[in-house]
Amino acid sequence: MATIDVYNLSGGKAGTIDLADEVFGAVNEDLLWEAVKHYRAGLRAGTHATKVRGSVSGSGKKLWKQKGTGRARIGSVRSPIWRHGGTVHGPQPRSYDYAFPKKKLLGALRSALAAKYADGKMVVVKSLEVKEVKTKAFAEALGKLKVVGTTLVVDISQAANRNLELSARNIHGLELVRANEVHPYHLMRYTNVIFAQSALEKLQDSLKKSVSRRNHEAEAAPEKKKKPAARRSRKAEVA
Repeated sequence: MATIDVYNLSGGKAGTIDLADEVFGAVNEDLLWEAVKHYRAGLRAGTHATKVRGSVSGSGKKLWKQKGTGRARIGSVRSPIWRHGGTVHGPQPRSYDYAFPKKKLLGALRSALAAKYADGKMVVVKSLEVKEVKTKAFAEALGKLKVVGTTLVVDISQAANRNLELSARNIHGLELVRANEVHPYHLMRYTNVIFAQSALEKLQDSLKKSVSRRNHEAEAAPEKKKKPAARRSRKAEVA
């Protein structure tokens, strides 16, 4: 079982924490790609729209009679084949979101955590409690933790730590999320991740339970019966 050091906001070591092999054991890059793709699809506004022939301006009157003029027949000036006419099969407002299995999402989250730990970009802090609202003081704390680059801060609850939220919101390249809201996209987007010890323990316990539940379901599932071999025809036997 791997371990990781726990620090305080002053940069001093405050202990260690055990990391479960079920959570930090392996990285599935394909699953990570799928999870990030699904998250980004949900972020798309999907507000694009083109005007069809019923939306563009212009009269619907038939321009000339059907026969006898020597010209091509035409029914409306708003026809798509005319200049300033409507657009055919153009994009219309829609949602790009789609269903993504929860088991795959949890698997991607385990892979993202394992990748951050393997790269040495994960920092665990004993507590992220901030006594007063000061952005400068919190930025100095990040410097003492030797965090360089974009950073994701994961706390147990933002509501209980309002001072941290106000101190961190003006720091460029930093995002604060709760432990029950962290997504593989967040972990992959930012260079570093800082966990409050309580937040990491809660997240790890939840992911361990999901692994044990999956294994239990796999063991309880009945084995598929093999289909009997097809009987040979009489003609094949004679031949």
